Amino acid sequence: MYYINPNFVATERVFPQQGRTGYLKLDMNENVSGLPQEFIDEFKERITPEFLYTYPEPQHFEKSYERFMGIDSGMAMATNGSDMAIRYAFETFGEQGKDVVTVSPSFEMYRINAKLLGMNHKAVGYNDDLTINMEEIVSSIDCNTRIVVLLNPNNPIGNIYEESEVRRIIEKAEENNAVVIIDEAYYYFCDQTFVKMAQEYPNVMVFRTFSKLFAMAACRLGVIIANPEMIGWLKRGKLTFDVNSVALLLGEMVIDRPEMIEKMVHQAKEGKEYLLARLSEKGYKTRWCEGNYVFVYPKGNVKDVEKKLVERNILVKTYSNPLLSDVIRVTTASKNIMDEFLDVFFEVDK
Repeated sequence: MYYINPNFVATERVFPQQGRTGYLKLDMNENVSGLPQEFIDEFKERITPEFLYTYPEPQHFEKSYERFMGIDSGMAMATNGSDMAIRYAFETFGEQGKDVVTVSPSFEMYRINAKLLGMNHKAVGYNDDLTINMEEIVSSIDCNTRIVVLLNPNNPIGNIYEESEVRRIIEKAEENNAVVIIDEAYYYFCDQTFVKMAQEYPNVMVFRTFSKLFAMAACRLGVIIANPEMIGWLKRGKLTFDVNSVALLLGEMVIDRPEMIEKMVHQAKEGKEYLLARLSEKGYKTRWCEGNYVFVYPKGNVKDVEKKLVERNILVKTYSNPLLSDVIRVTTASKNIMDEFLDVFFEVDK
């Protein structure tokens, strides 16, 4: 029998649902409003035979992104989505048998990568009222810690952190020779960023993605922002051609259109507020989350409501975690898409 890495044997995986074509996809926090069709048409005109036969050159995108973000040269590294950013960071700065500190629940790929790479996942749980004890996070960082992860906002809970809290965590990590990942996948939906921390501290990485607001989940494009020394270490372990040219071009075209980005942000926030207002009118309990999603507490059984929505070609997210077993998470989008969801939801949740 061939050798199998025992860390892989010990790690169970559950992959996202397939066959979602034709559904209203409100389950995975994609921007279902999508990019404007005229923008896509312009993009397609730039795909030539030469473009496709040439290997990707990410440096041009990275320089453009640094200008877009207003950060120093050498601080951006393109990755094949945030998934690959996590893997690179863990492979570079993690250590087998040492700790990765996260909150729980959170984005599962942090736990999974820790297990696959032989690290200890040290999870700080949320309270029953969905608050988090900052003292527990700080006290969990010690000499065995190699990586601390903060999602701001956190998915799925949707909370954000105060700057003073983040600085405490970074400085405690620095005292213990640990790095800090601040994952800002949902930044554009809350307007709070800690990118400046990557410029101020030697041990901080900020992750960004083009999968959420920028509606590019299919292309797999993420960015690590960190000081040039950290980026240099990360690049030692990166695959030679991990980000494809289509993603790099499309990403560069998006960030070159601030007016389009502003319009997408406005549309997302308007749709979210509209959804919550209509649910409130009907007497529903909801929870504001700082990402492009909200928690809705159905009046009927959660699983029954989910099943009925699926039968009407609408996908939402439900949880087995006891903290969230009585909610559905609904991805927010434009007002017309929220109307499409609500018309069916009010009908099935009686």
